[in-house]
Amino acid sequence: MVEVINVSKYYGNFLALNSINFKVEKGEIVAFLGPNGSGKTTTMRIITGFLQPSSGKVTVDGMDVFENDFEVKSITGYLPENPPLYPELTVEEYLSFVAELKRVPQNRIKSKVTEVIEKTALTERRKTLIGSLSKGLKQRVGIAQSIVNDPQLLILDEPTVGLDPLQVIEIRNLVKKLAYEEKRTIILSTHILAEASEICEKAIIINNGNILAVDTIENLKKNLKDVHKVAIEVKRDVGGLKNILSKHPSVLSVVEKDGKLEIESKEDIREEIAKICVEKNSGLLEIYSVKSTLEEIFVKLVQEE
Repeated sequence: MVEVINVSKYYGNFLALNSINFKVEKGEIVAFLGPNGSGKTTTMRIITGFLQPSSGKVTVDGMDVFENDFEVKSITGYLPENPPLYPELTVEEYLSFVAELKRVPQNRIKSKVTEVIEKTALTERRKTLIGSLSKGLKQRVGIAQSIVNDPQLLILDEPTVGLDPLQVIEIRNLVKKLAYEEKRTIILSTHILAEASEICEKAIIINNGNILAVDTIENLKKNLKDVHKVAIEVKRDVGGLKNILSKHPSVLSVVEKDGKLEIESKEDIREEIAKICVEKNSGLLEIYSVKSTLEEIFVKLVQEE
């Protein structure tokens, strides 16, 4: 669906993107992850045809983004980090205006606007001036404008930034609905790793304009090698057990957390840990492997770079 080939972007002498390459297949929900200033927004703007790369090529559905500008935009929806909303227009007026710009057939504009208003739960606000809406409702309007042309590809740049916790949940649920119920291809640019884990199946990780990884989130977790994590819960003498385990030659760290011990080691030593617990009469209640989080993967990749 989307292919980015050797794309670089300079702003003056500053290299924002360094010959990046990746593919997004049709129907995938992909997180585009990176800290602020890593090149995420620049990449999104190039994919959507709003910014020319210094070199390289981008195709959407086999079409060159810049040679087939109209065709690509007709199948693409884009929510920039700060969507260009017009405060003096009502929700309905604005979405009708955007539908015209996106060349939705005149006889379908009214029904299409009603459809996206319902999908984004804005029915009660359709006659409300955008300028009087909360940030969360404005973000819903931004998502509504991105799907008014019924795009195959949806690109969302930091859709929950600046929202309160309840608004974040509402927008995430809306994005999941657009992804899984309507089977769209979605690229979600975010620096919030929990958001990526909750919504997406695959991740592209970028830092300082370089792509560090492209894989499913599950594979990224599996490939975080060299460290084994185990959690244990015991009845007695947590502190004493912590001291003993800390001295094991394979153990990298032991942390007490919520009444449990989390042990990081260079190899799988679950059997030895269980044996130590029995020998010390610690009253072993539970022992299990702890999966690596997306945060740990991200930190490791950035540190390696």
